[in-house]
Amino acid sequence: MDHPYGRIRASEMAIWLFVRRSADIQREAIDGPDWWGNAVFYQVYVRSFADSNGDGVGDLEGIRQRLGYLELLGVDALWLTPFFRSPMADHGYDVADPRDVDPQFGDLAAFDRLIEDAHAAGIKVTIDLVPNHSSDQHVWFQEALVAPPGSPQRDRYIFRDGLGSDGELPPNNWTSIFGGPAWTRVADGQWYLHLFAPEQPDLNWANQEVWLDLETTLRFWLDRGVDGFRIDVAHGMAKPADLPDMSEDADQGSAVLHDNRLDPRFDNDGVHDIHRMVRKTLDQYSGKVAVGEIWVKEDHRFARYVRPDELHLGFNFRLVEASFDAGEVRAAIEHSIAAVAEVGAPPTWTLSNHDVPRHATRYGGGDLGVRRARAMALVQLALPGTIYLYYGEELGLPNVELPDWALQDPIWRRSGGTDRGRDGCRIPMPWEGDQPAFGFSSGETSWLPMPEEWAALTAERQLEDPDSMLSLYRRAMEIRRTHPGFAGDQVEWYGAPDRCFAFRRSEGRLICALNTSDASVPLPPGEVLLASGPLDDNGELPPNTAAWLH
Repeated sequence: MDHPYGRIRASEMAIWLFVRRSADIQREAIDGPDWWGNAVFYQVYVRSFADSNGDGVGDLEGIRQRLGYLELLGVDALWLTPFFRSPMADHGYDVADPRDVDPQFGDLAAFDRLIEDAHAAGIKVTIDLVPNHSSDQHVWFQEALVAPPGSPQRDRYIFRDGLGSDGELPPNNWTSIFGGPAWTRVADGQWYLHLFAPEQPDLNWANQEVWLDLETTLRFWLDRGVDGFRIDVAHGMAKPADLPDMSEDADQGSAVLHDNRLDPRFDNDGVHDIHRMVRKTLDQYSGKVAVGEIWVKEDHRFARYVRPDELHLGFNFRLVEASFDAGEVRAAIEHSIAAVAEVGAPPTWTLSNHDVPRHATRYGGGDLGVRRARAMALVQLALPGTIYLYYGEELGLPNVELPDWALQDPIWRRSGGTDRGRDGCRIPMPWEGDQPAFGFSSGETSWLPMPEEWAALTAERQLEDPDSMLSLYRRAMEIRRTHPGFAGDQVEWYGAPDRCFAFRRSEGRLICALNTSDASVPLPPGEVLLASGPLDDNGELPPNTAAWLH
Protein backbone atom coordinates (compact mmCIF):
# COMPACT_ATOMS: atom_id res chain seq x y z
CA MET A 1 0.00 0.00 0.00
CA ASP A 2 1.04 3.63 -0.43
CA HIS A 3 1.73 5.93 2.46
CA PRO A 4 0.57 9.49 1.66
CA TYR A 5 4.14 10.81 1.84
CA GLY A 6 5.93 8.17 -0.16
CA ARG A 7 6.06 4.48 -0.96
CA ILE A 8 6.14 2.14 2.05
CA ARG A 9 5.77 -1.61 1.64
CA ALA A 10 2.71 -3.24 3.21
CA SER A 11 5.00 -5.36 5.38
CA GLU A 12 6.35 -2.14 6.87
CA MET A 13 3.03 -0.48 7.66
CA ALA A 14 2.53 -2.07 11.08
CA ILE A 15 6.02 -1.02 12.08
CA TRP A 16 5.42 2.46 10.73
CA LEU A 17 2.19 2.79 12.74
CA PHE A 18 4.01 1.77 15.90
CA VAL A 19 6.79 4.28 15.27
CA ARG A 20 4.21 6.99 14.54
CA ARG A 21 2.33 6.25 17.77
CA SER A 22 5.61 6.35 19.69
CA ALA A 23 6.50 9.62 18.01
CA ASP A 24 3.15 11.17 18.94
CA ILE A 25 3.89 10.52 22.62
CA GLN A 26 6.88 12.85 22.43
CA ARG A 27 5.62 15.32 19.80
CA GLU A 28 4.74 17.98 22.38
CA ALA A 29 8.38 18.22 23.46
CA ILE A 30 9.59 18.43 19.85
CA ASP A 31 7.11 21.25 19.20
CA GLY A 32 8.12 23.25 22.28
CA PRO A 33 9.94 26.59 22.11
CA ASP A 34 13.35 24.88 22.32
CA TRP A 35 12.39 21.85 20.23
CA TRP A 36 15.86 21.60 18.68
CA GLY A 37 17.63 20.84 21.96
CA ASN A 38 17.13 17.07 21.69
CA ALA A 39 16.07 16.77 18.03
CA VAL A 40 17.44 14.51 15.33
CA PHE A 41 18.12 16.48 12.13
CA TYR A 42 18.67 14.81 8.76
CA GLN A 43 20.89 16.59 6.25
CA VAL A 44 19.53 16.34 2.72
CA TYR A 45 22.12 17.10 0.04
CA VAL A 46 19.43 18.21 -2.38
CA ARG A 47 21.24 17.22 -5.59
CA SER A 48 21.68 13.66 -4.33
CA PHE A 49 18.55 12.68 -2.43
CA ALA A 50 15.72 12.05 -4.91
CA ASP A 51 15.13 13.10 -8.52
CA SER A 52 11.47 13.52 -9.48
CA ASN A 53 11.82 14.46 -13.15
CA GLY A 54 14.44 12.06 -14.51
CA ASP A 55 17.18 14.60 -15.24
CA GLY A 56 19.65 12.88 -12.90
CA VAL A 57 19.69 15.69 -10.31
CA GLY A 58 17.79 15.61 -7.04
CA ASP A 59 15.10 18.23 -6.48
CA LEU A 60 12.55 19.55 -3.99
CA GLU A 61 9.68 17.45 -5.33
CA GLY A 62 11.86 14.36 -4.96
CA ILE A 63 12.34 15.16 -1.28
CA ARG A 64 8.61 15.65 -0.83
CA GLN A 65 7.93 12.25 -2.41
CA ARG A 66 10.30 10.58 0.06
CA LEU A 67 8.95 12.17 3.26
CA GLY A 68 7.35 8.83 4.15
CA TYR A 69 10.80 7.28 4.42
CA LEU A 70 12.03 10.11 6.64
CA GLU A 71 8.98 9.78 8.86
CA LEU A 72 9.57 6.02 9.05
CA LEU A 73 13.20 6.64 9.99
CA GLY A 74 12.03 8.87 12.83
CA VAL A 75 13.79 12.17 12.18
CA ASP A 76 12.47 15.39 13.69
CA ALA A 77 13.81 17.94 11.21
CA LEU A 78 15.55 18.36 7.86
CA TRP A 79 18.47 20.52 6.84
CA LEU A 80 18.36 21.24 3.11
CA THR A 81 21.56 22.28 1.35
CA PRO A 82 21.26 25.31 -1.02
CA PHE A 83 18.55 25.10 -3.67
CA PHE A 84 18.67 28.80 -4.59
CA ARG A 85 19.39 30.27 -8.02
CA SER A 86 23.01 29.55 -8.83
CA PRO A 87 25.36 28.88 -11.75
CA MET A 88 26.50 25.85 -9.69
CA ALA A 89 30.22 26.58 -9.64
CA ASP A 90 30.15 25.08 -6.14
CA HIS A 91 26.90 23.12 -6.46
CA GLY A 92 24.70 25.82 -5.00
CA TYR A 93 27.01 27.41 -2.44
CA ASP A 94 27.58 30.16 -5.02
CA VAL A 95 24.23 31.92 -4.71
CA ALA A 96 23.07 34.29 -7.44
CA ASP A 97 19.64 34.97 -5.88
CA PRO A 98 19.08 33.87 -2.26
CA ARG A 99 15.33 34.46 -2.48
CA ASP A 100 14.40 32.16 -5.33
CA VAL A 101 14.63 28.47 -6.25
CA ASP A 102 16.96 27.38 -9.02
CA PRO A 103 14.91 25.79 -11.84
CA GLN A 104 17.11 22.71 -11.56
CA PHE A 105 15.50 22.04 -8.16
CA GLY A 106 11.96 23.27 -8.83
CA ASP A 107 10.28 26.54 -7.96
CA LEU A 108 8.81 28.36 -4.98
CA ALA A 109 5.54 26.47 -5.32
CA ALA A 110 7.44 23.18 -5.01
CA PHE A 111 9.17 24.51 -1.91
CA ASP A 112 5.85 25.54 -0.38
CA ARG A 113 4.43 22.05 -1.01
CA LEU A 114 7.45 20.48 0.64
CA ILE A 115 7.09 22.69 3.72
CA GLU A 116 3.37 21.94 4.00
CA ASP A 117 3.74 18.18 3.68
CA ALA A 118 6.78 17.98 5.96
CA HIS A 119 4.93 19.88 8.67
CA ALA A 120 1.91 17.60 8.22
CA ALA A 121 4.26 14.66 8.84
CA GLY A 122 5.63 16.28 12.00
CA ILE A 123 8.98 17.11 10.39
CA LYS A 124 10.46 20.58 10.59
CA VAL A 125 12.49 22.09 7.75
CA THR A 126 15.64 24.17 8.05
CA ILE A 127 17.57 25.52 5.09
CA ASP A 128 21.09 26.66 4.31
CA LEU A 129 22.09 30.30 4.53
CA VAL A 130 25.25 31.41 2.68
CA PRO A 131 26.15 34.88 4.01
CA ASN A 132 29.95 34.88 3.60
CA HIS A 133 29.92 35.21 -0.19
CA SER A 134 27.73 35.36 -3.27
CA SER A 135 28.03 34.06 -6.79
CA ASP A 136 30.04 36.13 -9.23
CA GLN A 137 26.81 36.11 -11.27
CA HIS A 138 24.90 37.90 -8.50
CA VAL A 139 23.60 41.24 -9.77
CA TRP A 140 25.65 43.04 -7.10
CA PHE A 141 28.94 41.58 -8.28
CA GLN A 142 28.13 42.21 -11.92
CA GLU A 143 27.51 45.85 -10.99
CA ALA A 144 30.79 45.94 -9.06
CA LEU A 145 32.79 44.74 -12.06
CA VAL A 146 31.69 47.68 -14.21
CA ALA A 147 31.82 50.27 -11.40
CA PRO A 148 35.04 52.20 -10.63
CA PRO A 149 37.30 51.54 -7.63
CA GLY A 150 35.94 53.15 -4.47
CA SER A 151 32.33 53.06 -5.72
CA PRO A 152 29.34 52.00 -3.57
CA GLN A 153 28.91 48.97 -5.84
CA ARG A 154 32.43 47.72 -5.11
CA ASP A 155 32.04 48.40 -1.40
CA ARG A 156 29.55 45.53 -1.13
CA TYR A 157 32.53 43.21 -1.69
CA ILE A 158 36.18 43.27 -0.62
CA PHE A 159 38.15 44.96 -3.38
CA ARG A 160 41.71 46.16 -2.74
CA ASP A 161 44.65 47.54 -4.66
CA GLY A 162 47.48 45.09 -5.15
CA LEU A 163 51.06 45.22 -3.91
CA GLY A 164 54.18 45.65 -6.02
CA SER A 165 55.28 48.47 -8.27
CA ASP A 166 52.18 48.19 -10.45
CA GLY A 167 49.77 46.44 -8.08
CA GLU A 168 50.58 43.13 -9.75
CA LEU A 169 50.77 41.19 -6.48
CA PRO A 170 47.77 40.15 -4.33
CA PRO A 171 46.97 42.45 -1.37
CA ASN A 172 48.08 39.80 1.16
CA ASN A 173 49.12 36.14 1.36
CA TRP A 174 45.70 34.67 2.07
CA THR A 175 44.95 31.38 0.36
CA SER A 176 41.64 29.97 -0.81
CA ILE A 177 40.14 27.03 1.06
CA PHE A 178 39.81 25.39 -2.37
CA GLY A 179 43.49 25.91 -3.23
CA GLY A 180 45.51 28.72 -4.76
CA PRO A 181 45.39 32.41 -3.81
CA ALA A 182 42.30 33.97 -2.26
CA TRP A 183 42.51 36.97 -4.62
CA THR A 184 41.59 37.46 -8.28
CA ARG A 185 42.51 40.56 -10.30
CA VAL A 186 39.91 42.38 -12.41
CA ALA A 187 40.40 44.38 -15.61
CA ASP A 188 41.12 47.74 -13.96
CA GLY A 189 43.88 46.25 -11.80
CA GLN A 190 42.12 45.88 -8.44
CA TRP A 191 41.78 42.52 -6.69
CA TYR A 192 38.73 40.95 -5.02
CA LEU A 193 38.76 38.49 -2.13
CA HIS A 194 37.31 34.98 -2.37
CA LEU A 195 38.05 32.57 0.47
CA PHE A 196 36.60 29.81 -1.69
CA ALA A 197 36.36 29.70 -5.51
CA PRO A 198 36.87 32.83 -7.68
CA GLU A 199 33.19 32.44 -8.59
CA GLN A 200 32.37 33.07 -4.88
CA PRO A 201 33.44 36.65 -4.04
CA ASP A 202 33.36 37.47 -0.32
CA LEU A 203 30.82 40.04 0.79
CA ASN A 204 31.90 43.06 2.80
CA TRP A 205 30.21 42.90 6.18
CA ALA A 206 31.33 46.43 7.01
CA ASN A 207 28.70 47.55 4.47
CA GLN A 208 25.19 48.22 5.82
CA GLU A 209 23.54 47.13 2.56
CA VAL A 210 24.89 43.62 3.11
CA TRP A 211 23.30 43.49 6.57
CA LEU A 212 19.93 44.69 5.31
CA ASP A 213 19.93 42.21 2.44
CA LEU A 214 20.54 39.27 4.76
CA GLU A 215 17.69 40.36 7.02
CA THR A 216 15.44 40.54 3.97
CA THR A 217 16.47 37.00 3.02
CA LEU A 218 15.81 35.70 6.54
CA ARG A 219 12.33 37.17 6.60
CA PHE A 220 11.53 35.94 3.09
CA TRP A 221 12.04 32.30 4.08
CA LEU A 222 10.67 32.63 7.61
CA ASP A 223 7.46 34.03 6.17
CA ARG A 224 7.26 30.94 3.92
CA GLY A 225 7.33 28.70 6.99
CA VAL A 226 10.92 27.50 7.36
CA ASP A 227 11.84 26.48 10.89
CA GLY A 228 15.39 27.81 10.86
CA PHE A 229 18.73 28.09 9.13
CA ARG A 230 22.10 26.41 8.99
CA ILE A 231 24.64 29.22 8.53
CA ASP A 232 27.47 28.38 6.16
CA VAL A 233 30.96 29.51 7.26
CA ALA A 234 29.49 31.02 10.42
CA HIS A 235 33.00 31.67 11.73
CA GLY A 236 33.80 33.71 8.62
CA MET A 237 32.10 36.82 7.21
CA ALA A 238 33.80 39.47 9.38
CA LYS A 239 37.32 40.31 8.19
CA PRO A 240 39.97 42.34 10.05
CA ALA A 241 40.12 45.82 8.55
CA ASP A 242 43.85 45.70 7.85
CA LEU A 243 43.72 42.20 6.29
CA PRO A 244 46.96 40.99 7.92
CA ASP A 245 48.94 38.11 6.44
CA MET A 246 48.34 34.54 7.55
CA SER A 247 51.02 32.89 9.64
CA GLU A 248 53.14 30.34 7.81
CA ASP A 249 52.05 27.88 10.52
CA ALA A 250 48.34 28.29 9.78
CA ASP A 251 46.42 25.29 8.44
CA GLN A 252 45.33 25.95 4.88
CA GLY A 253 42.38 23.63 4.37
CA SER A 254 38.74 23.62 5.41
CA ALA A 255 38.55 20.41 7.44
CA VAL A 256 40.52 21.81 10.37
CA LEU A 257 39.73 23.64 13.58
CA HIS A 258 40.92 27.13 12.67
CA ASP A 259 43.12 29.02 15.14
CA ASN A 260 42.46 32.75 14.84
CA ARG A 261 45.89 33.59 16.26
CA LEU A 262 47.44 32.06 13.13
CA ASP A 263 44.63 32.44 10.60
CA PRO A 264 42.99 35.90 10.43
CA ARG A 265 40.64 34.77 7.66
CA PHE A 266 38.22 33.35 10.24
CA ASP A 267 36.80 33.79 13.77
CA ASN A 268 37.13 37.55 13.96
CA ASP A 269 35.28 39.29 16.77
CA GLY A 270 33.04 41.27 14.42
CA VAL A 271 31.25 38.10 13.34
CA HIS A 272 29.34 38.03 16.62
CA ASP A 273 27.46 41.23 15.81
CA ILE A 274 26.21 39.54 12.63
CA HIS A 275 24.92 36.57 14.59
CA ARG A 276 23.20 38.88 17.06
CA MET A 277 21.33 40.42 14.13
CA VAL A 278 20.33 36.95 12.92
CA ARG A 279 19.14 35.98 16.40
CA LYS A 280 17.22 39.21 16.88
CA THR A 281 15.39 38.59 13.61
CA LEU A 282 14.57 34.96 14.43
CA ASP A 283 13.33 35.90 17.90
CA GLN A 284 10.53 37.85 16.23
CA TYR A 285 9.17 34.51 15.03
CA SER A 286 8.13 31.59 17.24
CA GLY A 287 10.25 28.45 17.55
CA LYS A 288 12.91 29.21 14.92
CA VAL A 289 16.50 27.97 15.18
CA ALA A 290 19.90 28.99 13.80
CA VAL A 291 22.87 26.61 13.78
CA GLY A 292 26.31 27.73 12.68
CA GLU A 293 29.11 25.92 10.85
CA ILE A 294 31.93 26.75 13.27
CA TRP A 295 35.46 25.50 12.66
CA VAL A 296 37.29 27.03 15.64
CA LYS A 297 39.92 25.41 17.81
CA GLU A 298 39.43 26.62 21.37
CA ASP A 299 36.38 25.72 23.45
CA HIS A 300 35.99 29.21 24.91
CA ARG A 301 35.97 30.78 21.45
CA PHE A 302 33.39 28.24 20.24
CA ALA A 303 31.18 29.10 23.22
CA ARG A 304 30.94 32.72 22.11
CA TYR A 305 28.91 31.71 19.04
CA VAL A 306 26.14 30.12 21.11
CA ARG A 307 25.72 32.75 23.79
CA PRO A 308 22.06 33.49 24.64
CA ASP A 309 21.86 36.41 22.20
CA GLU A 310 23.62 34.65 19.30
CA LEU A 311 23.11 31.29 17.60
CA HIS A 312 20.99 28.59 19.20
CA LEU A 313 23.34 25.79 18.09
CA GLY A 314 26.81 25.41 16.68
CA PHE A 315 28.34 22.52 14.78
CA ASN A 316 31.27 21.30 16.85
CA PHE A 317 33.39 19.12 14.56
CA ARG A 318 35.56 17.41 17.16
CA LEU A 319 33.63 14.15 16.79
CA VAL A 320 34.13 14.30 13.02
CA GLU A 321 37.87 14.70 13.47
CA ALA A 322 38.24 11.92 16.06
CA SER A 323 39.47 8.54 14.83
CA PHE A 324 37.84 5.30 15.97
CA ASP A 325 39.64 5.29 19.30
CA ALA A 326 37.89 5.42 22.67
CA GLY A 327 40.32 7.99 24.03
CA GLU A 328 39.89 10.35 21.08
CA VAL A 329 36.13 9.95 21.02
CA ARG A 330 35.86 10.57 24.76
CA ALA A 331 38.03 13.70 24.48
CA ALA A 332 35.84 14.96 21.62
CA ILE A 333 32.70 14.40 23.71
CA GLU A 334 34.15 16.11 26.76
CA HIS A 335 35.34 19.12 24.76
CA SER A 336 32.01 19.45 22.95
CA ILE A 337 29.99 19.39 26.17
CA ALA A 338 32.38 21.74 27.96
CA ALA A 339 32.32 24.23 25.09
CA VAL A 340 28.61 24.92 25.50
CA ALA A 341 28.12 24.25 29.22
CA GLU A 342 29.20 27.74 30.29
CA VAL A 343 26.60 29.42 28.07
CA GLY A 344 23.76 26.90 28.49
CA ALA A 345 23.45 25.83 24.84
CA PRO A 346 22.87 22.21 23.75
CA PRO A 347 25.83 20.39 22.17
CA THR A 348 25.52 19.14 18.60
CA TRP A 349 26.80 15.82 17.30
CA THR A 350 27.62 14.81 13.75
CA LEU A 351 29.77 12.10 12.18
CA SER A 352 29.61 13.07 8.49
CA ASN A 353 28.48 15.83 6.18
CA HIS A 354 28.89 16.99 2.57
CA ASP A 355 32.41 18.35 3.18
CA VAL A 356 34.17 15.34 4.75
CA PRO A 357 34.64 11.66 3.81
CA ARG A 358 31.86 9.44 5.08
CA HIS A 359 32.70 7.91 8.44
CA ALA A 360 32.21 4.29 7.32
CA THR A 361 35.23 4.92 5.10
CA ARG A 362 37.14 7.04 7.63
CA TYR A 363 36.88 4.21 10.15
CA GLY A 364 38.65 1.73 7.88
CA GLY A 365 36.20 0.97 5.07
CA GLY A 366 34.72 -2.39 4.13
CA ASP A 367 33.19 -4.63 6.78
CA LEU A 368 35.46 -3.14 9.47
CA GLY A 369 34.34 0.39 8.67
CA VAL A 370 30.70 -0.64 8.76
CA ARG A 371 31.05 -2.35 12.16
CA ARG A 372 32.72 0.74 13.54
CA ALA A 373 30.14 3.04 11.96
CA ARG A 374 27.37 0.98 13.60
CA ALA A 375 29.11 1.35 16.95
CA MET A 376 29.54 5.10 16.57
CA ALA A 377 25.89 5.48 15.60
CA LEU A 378 24.95 4.22 19.07
CA VAL A 379 27.54 6.49 20.71
CA GLN A 380 26.23 9.53 18.84
CA LEU A 381 22.55 8.79 19.47
CA ALA A 382 23.22 8.15 23.18
CA LEU A 383 24.58 11.66 23.73
CA PRO A 384 22.54 14.56 25.13
CA GLY A 385 21.83 17.38 22.74
CA THR A 386 21.11 17.73 19.04
CA ILE A 387 21.93 15.02 16.48
CA TYR A 388 22.73 15.64 12.81
CA LEU A 389 22.64 12.69 10.41
CA TYR A 390 23.95 12.92 6.85
CA TYR A 391 21.74 11.36 4.20
CA GLY A 392 22.64 7.72 3.58
CA GLU A 393 24.68 7.18 6.72
CA GLU A 394 21.71 5.18 8.00
CA LEU A 395 22.39 2.84 5.05
CA GLY A 396 26.10 2.59 5.85
CA LEU A 397 27.09 4.30 2.61
CA PRO A 398 30.85 4.56 2.09
CA ASN A 399 32.82 7.14 0.15
CA VAL A 400 33.19 6.31 -3.54
CA GLU A 401 36.40 6.57 -5.55
CA LEU A 402 35.27 8.21 -8.76
CA PRO A 403 37.18 8.31 -12.05
CA ASP A 404 38.77 11.60 -12.99
CA TRP A 405 36.18 12.31 -15.68
CA ALA A 406 33.35 12.23 -13.14
CA LEU A 407 34.81 14.70 -10.63
CA GLN A 408 32.95 18.00 -10.36
CA ASP A 409 34.06 19.56 -7.08
CA PRO A 410 35.91 22.87 -7.69
CA ILE A 411 38.60 21.66 -5.27
CA TRP A 412 39.71 19.14 -7.93
CA ARG A 413 40.27 21.89 -10.48
CA ARG A 414 41.68 24.50 -8.10
CA SER A 415 44.21 22.05 -6.66
CA GLY A 416 45.52 21.15 -10.10
CA GLY A 417 44.24 17.60 -9.73
CA THR A 418 46.09 16.90 -6.47
CA ASP A 419 42.99 16.95 -4.22
CA ARG A 420 40.08 14.82 -5.43
CA GLY A 421 37.58 16.94 -3.52
CA ARG A 422 34.30 16.02 -1.90
CA ASP A 423 32.35 14.30 -4.66
CA GLY A 424 32.95 10.87 -3.13
CA CYS A 425 30.67 11.63 -0.18
CA ARG A 426 27.92 13.13 -2.36
CA ILE A 427 26.88 10.13 -4.47
CA PRO A 428 23.07 9.94 -4.94
CA MET A 429 20.93 7.94 -2.53
CA PRO A 430 20.23 4.29 -3.51
CA TRP A 431 16.54 3.65 -2.93
CA GLU A 432 15.54 0.42 -4.64
CA GLY A 433 16.25 -2.06 -7.41
CA ASP A 434 19.35 -3.87 -8.63
CA GLN A 435 20.88 -1.40 -11.08
CA PRO A 436 21.94 2.26 -10.98
CA ALA A 437 20.28 4.73 -10.53
CA PHE A 438 18.60 2.56 -7.86
CA GLY A 439 15.34 4.52 -7.85
CA PHE A 440 17.09 7.84 -7.28
CA SER A 441 16.03 8.84 -10.78
CA SER A 442 13.83 7.41 -13.51
CA GLY A 443 16.64 8.26 -15.93
CA GLU A 444 19.56 5.96 -16.66
CA THR A 445 22.23 8.25 -15.25
CA SER A 446 22.73 10.43 -12.19
CA TRP A 447 24.77 13.60 -11.79
CA LEU A 448 27.50 11.54 -10.10
CA PRO A 449 27.77 7.86 -11.09
CA MET A 450 26.55 5.27 -8.59
CA PRO A 451 28.49 2.01 -8.04
CA GLU A 452 26.73 -1.19 -9.02
CA GLU A 453 27.63 -2.83 -5.70
CA TRP A 454 25.28 -0.43 -3.94
CA ALA A 455 22.48 -2.81 -4.91
CA ALA A 456 23.13 -4.46 -1.53
CA LEU A 457 22.72 -1.14 0.32
CA THR A 458 19.40 0.17 -1.00
CA ALA A 459 16.79 1.40 1.46
CA GLU A 460 14.33 -1.12 0.02
CA ARG A 461 16.60 -4.07 0.78
CA GLN A 462 17.57 -2.82 4.23
CA LEU A 463 13.99 -2.16 5.32
CA GLU A 464 13.32 -5.90 5.18
CA ASP A 465 16.53 -6.92 6.97
CA PRO A 466 16.29 -6.72 10.78
CA ASP A 467 20.10 -6.80 11.03
CA SER A 468 20.72 -3.98 8.55
CA MET A 469 22.23 -0.60 9.33
CA LEU A 470 18.88 1.04 8.57
CA SER A 471 17.08 -1.22 11.06
CA LEU A 472 19.71 -0.37 13.68
CA TYR A 473 19.16 3.37 13.19
CA ARG A 474 15.39 3.02 13.31
CA ARG A 475 15.46 1.03 16.56
CA ALA A 476 18.01 3.36 18.12
CA MET A 477 16.06 6.48 17.24
CA GLU A 478 12.82 4.98 18.55
CA ILE A 479 14.50 4.07 21.86
CA ARG A 480 16.10 7.51 22.08
CA ARG A 481 12.72 9.15 21.64
CA THR A 482 10.69 6.99 24.04
CA HIS A 483 12.99 5.58 26.73
CA PRO A 484 13.17 7.50 30.04
CA GLY A 485 16.85 6.65 30.42
CA PHE A 486 17.79 9.45 27.99
CA ALA A 487 17.00 12.23 30.47
CA GLY A 488 19.56 14.82 31.51
CA ASP A 489 22.03 17.01 29.69
CA GLN A 490 25.33 15.64 31.02
CA VAL A 491 27.23 12.35 30.93
CA GLU A 492 29.02 10.53 33.74
CA TRP A 493 31.99 8.33 32.87
CA TYR A 494 32.61 4.84 34.20
CA GLY A 495 35.97 3.23 34.67
CA ALA A 496 36.60 0.99 31.65
CA PRO A 497 39.28 -1.27 30.17
CA ASP A 498 41.98 0.22 27.98
CA ARG A 499 40.68 1.58 24.63
CA CYS A 500 37.10 1.32 25.88
CA PHE A 501 34.69 3.66 27.60
CA ALA A 502 31.26 3.67 29.21
CA PHE A 503 29.12 6.66 30.16
CA ARG A 504 25.72 7.15 31.76
CA ARG A 505 23.24 9.88 31.07
CA SER A 506 23.36 11.85 34.30
CA GLU A 507 19.63 11.94 35.11
CA GLY A 508 18.63 8.75 33.38
CA ARG A 509 19.55 5.10 33.46
CA LEU A 510 20.95 4.79 29.97
CA ILE A 511 24.51 3.45 29.78
CA CYS A 512 26.51 3.47 26.55
CA ALA A 513 29.62 1.29 26.27
CA LEU A 514 32.13 1.33 23.39
CA ASN A 515 34.95 -1.13 22.69
CA THR A 516 37.66 0.06 20.28
CA SER A 517 40.22 -2.47 21.53
CA ASP A 518 41.25 -5.77 19.94
CA ALA A 519 39.67 -8.01 22.60
CA SER A 520 36.22 -8.59 24.06
CA VAL A 521 35.49 -6.87 27.38
CA PRO A 522 32.84 -7.27 30.09
CA LEU A 523 29.82 -5.01 29.86
CA PRO A 524 28.77 -2.70 32.70
CA PRO A 525 25.93 -4.12 34.79
CA GLY A 526 22.47 -3.66 33.33
CA GLU A 527 19.93 -4.94 30.82
CA VAL A 528 21.08 -4.72 27.21
CA LEU A 529 18.66 -2.55 25.23
CA LEU A 530 20.51 -2.54 21.92
CA ALA A 531 23.93 -3.50 20.56
CA SER A 532 25.57 -2.47 17.31
CA GLY A 533 26.52 -6.10 16.65
CA PRO A 534 26.20 -9.56 18.21
CA LEU A 535 27.58 -9.95 21.72
CA ASP A 536 29.92 -12.83 22.53
CA ASP A 537 28.42 -16.08 23.77
CA ASN A 538 29.44 -15.16 27.30
CA GLY A 539 27.73 -11.76 26.97
CA GLU A 540 30.92 -9.71 26.58
CA LEU A 541 31.24 -6.74 24.23
CA PRO A 542 33.34 -7.65 21.16
CA PRO A 543 35.83 -5.30 19.47
CA ASN A 544 34.40 -2.53 17.26
CA THR A 545 31.05 -2.73 19.00
CA ALA A 546 28.87 -0.52 21.19
CA ALA A 547 25.89 -1.32 23.38
CA TRP A 548 23.14 0.45 25.29
CA LEU A 549 22.15 -0.85 28.72
CA HIS A 550 19.44 0.10 31.18
